[in-house]
Parts: sequence; C-alpha cells; structure tokens
Amino acid sequence: MNAPATAQQLQPSASRYATHEVRNQAAPATGFNAFDGDAVLTAAVARHAPWAAEGASRLGRLAGDEGVQELARLANKHTPELKTHDRYGNRIDWVDFHPAWHTLMGLAWEHEVPSLAWNATGAHPHFARAVQSYLWNQVEHGVGCPTGMAYAAHAGFQAEPALKIWADKVRGTRYEFSRAEVAHKPSVVIGYAMTEKQGGSDLRETQTTATYSHAADYHGAVAHWYELTGHKWFCSVPQSDGFFTLAKVAGGVTCFFLPRTLPDGSHNRFFIQRLKDKSGNRSNASSEVEYSGTLAIRVGAEGQGIREILSHAHLTRLDFAVGSAGLMRQSLTLALNHCATRAAFGGALAHQPMMANVLADMAVEVEAATLLALRVARATDGIGRDERETAFARVATPVAKLFNCSRAPAIAYEALQCHGGNGFIEENPMARVYREAPLNSVWEGAANMMCMDVRRALRKDAHCLEALMADARDVRGQHAGFDRFAGEVATLVQAMVDDEYLARPASEAIARLVQGAELLRHSTPEVVDAFMHTRLGGNGTHWGTLLGTLGPTTRAAQARAIVDRAQVVR
Repeated sequence: MNAPATAQQLQPSASRYATHEVRNQAAPATGFNAFDGDAVLTAAVARHAPWAAEGASRLGRLAGDEGVQELARLANKHTPELKTHDRYGNRIDWVDFHPAWHTLMGLAWEHEVPSLAWNATGAHPHFARAVQSYLWNQVEHGVGCPTGMAYAAHAGFQAEPALKIWADKVRGTRYEFSRAEVAHKPSVVIGYAMTEKQGGSDLRETQTTATYSHAADYHGAVAHWYELTGHKWFCSVPQSDGFFTLAKVAGGVTCFFLPRTLPDGSHNRFFIQRLKDKSGNRSNASSEVEYSGTLAIRVGAEGQGIREILSHAHLTRLDFAVGSAGLMRQSLTLALNHCATRAAFGGALAHQPMMANVLADMAVEVEAATLLALRVARATDGIGRDERETAFARVATPVAKLFNCSRAPAIAYEALQCHGGNGFIEENPMARVYREAPLNSVWEGAANMMCMDVRRALRKDAHCLEALMADARDVRGQHAGFDRFAGEVATLVQAMVDDEYLARPASEAIARLVQGAELLRHSTPEVVDAFMHTRLGGNGTHWGTLLGTLGPTTRAAQARAIVDRAQVVR
C-alpha cells in the first residue's frame, strides 16, 4: 500500500506553474532630492538666496522619500469627512482627516512652507518661500492650499491692529489641529470664503450681509464686530482657525475676518453645509458654508472689501503660479524616471527618438515655467521698494498665474502618456498629478479673469509696460529672434489696451517674453535655442500644438542635452 502524499508533495511547483516573470517594470521614483538634483532650482537659489539652500535641501528630500510619498497616497485615498453633529446631537461643524494629512501638514509647517517669507532674515524672502512652495507641490498638492492661504493671510492681517495676534501666529512653525482659541495655539491655519452661487468671480454680486454689533478689546486692540448672514459657495479649508470673507454693509462690499473660536472659548456660528466632491485635490476639504448671526471683525473700511482682499490676493496668485510650476516639475520627474528605467524596442524608452523629443520639449517648457514663477517671486520682494519691480509684479503676477496654470495640464497629460496605462492607476502618483493639474487655473480667478487683470494693469499704469520692456531690454542683442519678438509683443500689448478681444494672446505673449529673457540670462544654449525657435515663431519655424514637436531646428543630440539637464540626479 502506498504511503499518503506529504504536504510538500501536494504543493505545486512554482516554476512549473508560473504564468510569467516580472521584469522591465520602471524603477520607483524614490531616493532623490527634488532640490539638490534640480539644476535650474539650485542655480536660482545660489544666485538670489543662497542662505535658503539648506532648508530647501531638507524639504527636497521629502519629495523623493518613499514614506512621504505613501503619506500623500493615503491622504488622497482616505478623503476628509464632514462631522456636522456629535453623537449627542450637538452641532460641531468639524472635519475629520486621515492621520496622513495631519503628518503632511506638520511637515509643511515645520519646513516653513507657509511662513518663510515672514520669518526670513536673508535677502529675497518671497523668492525663498516660492522655492519652498515649488518643492512642496512635488510632495502633496492638497496641503498646498492651506499653506498658500496662510502665506497670503499674513499680508491681510497688517490692515487691522486687532489682528496682530493672528499675524504673529500665522508665522508659527508647529502645526496643531484643534479648536483652541488663537492665543493658545502655536500656529494657525487660515481659510478664505469669498465665492457665492450667484456671483462666481464677480465679488460685487455678494449677497451676504453684515450688521454692526459692537466694539470690544480683542487681544490688546479694539475690534469692530459685525454679525454676518449669508452663504458661501466655496470655502477653502473649512477646519481652519479663521477665515477672510466678504459681506455687504449698507450695500458696500466689506472685508471681514471670522474666527472659528471666539475669545470666550465658544465656537462661532459657522455652519458647514457639505464638502465638495472634487475631481482633484482630494485630500483637502473644500466646502459650502452658511453664516447666521456669525461674528466677524471688520478689516479695513466699510465698502472697501474687494480692494482689501486684492491687497493680498496677489500673493495667492503668485503661489498658484509657483505651485503649477512645481506640479509640472513633478510630472517631468516622474516621466523621466519612467522612461529612463523602462526598456522598449531594444533600448531605454528615453532613448527612442520620438520619446527623446517629447521629454526634451517637456523639459524646455518646465524650465521656462519655473523661471517665470521665480522671476515674479523676486519682483514681489521689490514691491514698495523698487518702482520698476513693483510695476513688473503688478502685471506679471496675473500673467504667470494664467500661463503656468494653463500649461500644467498639458505637461501632466504628456507625462501620463509616457507612463502608458500604468500612469492611470491610483497606486502611481502620476494619476493624482493628472487630476490635480487643471485646478490651480480656476482658483483665485480663471484664465479670463487673469487676462482682465493684466489688461487693467496696463491700462491704468504705463509703468507696467515700461517695466516689462525694460526687463526684455536687459538681454537685448543676445538673440535676434527674441529681439524681434519683443517688438511684436509691445505692438500687441498696445492693441490689447484698446481691444479686450486680444487680452489672451497678449497675455500669453508677455509670459513668453519674460520666459525668454530669463532663459537668456540663466539657461544653456540648447534650451535657449529650442525655446526661441519653437515658442516665439518667425523665420519659417513651427512648433506644433502637441509636446514632442520640436521640429528640425532641434536635433537629437540637443534633445539629449536638454533631457540630461532636466534629469534629477540621485
């Protein structure tokens, strides 16, 4: 009689029944430093704010850290949950987050992503802070909303002495998720609630009303309190400690600041109606809210609310231009990594002729976007101190916000194509980047709103056009095609001043003008030549509407040099 088979004998042979061998998968995009390995960014910091390099390097490590990338995945997979009431039926209007979100917020605050511009003692603090935001947008995008709002809010607090405590707390570097009163917190998170259903970008259509309540001491200064009644269709970061908002007083739109927790420790009447189920930016809570007898402190004069908000909106717009450039850089980094570590048709995917064209074209666009954003950040450092830089920032901020935010989806789309089907899978950060890419274009004013602001600046202040042209004149004579283009831009801008129909092409031309000047100053001959021949037109050259159409003026060796410059060095 045969002995019974052992468990080992019953176990099928793995090699005998294997269906395939796992090979030729791209290496994970980990183990790199998004600052140290970025030739464009490190050179920019060395030029303008060398003191900021150490902090940028520390933050850059997070982008390539496998554990931090997992935090980003978890924060977007396990989205925020609205808690309107506690288990006893009491209204609490709170938002619960996955622990990964709070860890990311803590990292952002620790690395001064919201606060570096206000804490720095070295030169070009807004430029240095822009570098931090650029890097953070390669870590996780949802946290980029509260960091940007907190950054801009500091400027808004300057208009109201009673809010000095908030100006101090928004500079804090230790994140705390609680409903404690501002005096008892190490730092604060700030939200904005402007948009209403009927108004959209037209803030003059605000229906929310405010009625004067009383004046009282608030942390050492007199605050003028009003009661607000109304709704807001979009409220960013509803779990924040306080919010800038708008309401009408006797028909005039007025700016207010609304603390979530009042001085006596009670919670303000701030009602979260629902969270927005957004296509992207999933980790970040956006909401609809209502005010009903909600207390808020007036900021600035009655009837001057739109002007007051715009006094710090230029910082949020700058942050979106910077953030979109960072998102484009992340897209490029992911595409370069995938194509360099996956083989196809007998060699590395990155070395295939058409793919080399695509990657080089993306690299040119990303470098130009990066230099545009950083140039505007540097001009922001000159506001109020340098007349030319002040005028330049006035017109170039909406230009950069318009252009970088509009180009980000194209870069993300092409990077996704580089990955093939793997890029559309949620485990791959590329899928999250792809969904995120269009969003910055609609926050703080969509494309047409930015073009209207560009046109308004040029019509109201002749110094704006003079500053743009002076910036281009600084590099005159270095490239004939650029000199020709600068003359065409001046003509187009003059026509746009009289005809709104031309606002979009003129704004795009200004963006390309600033990018071209910056590339001439700071880039390599290969990148400059590719940009000038493909982005500025003329001389019979042509750049297609798709990336990867550099054309005959940019040959394979030049494309390889461009890709090598863009590659993050591990």
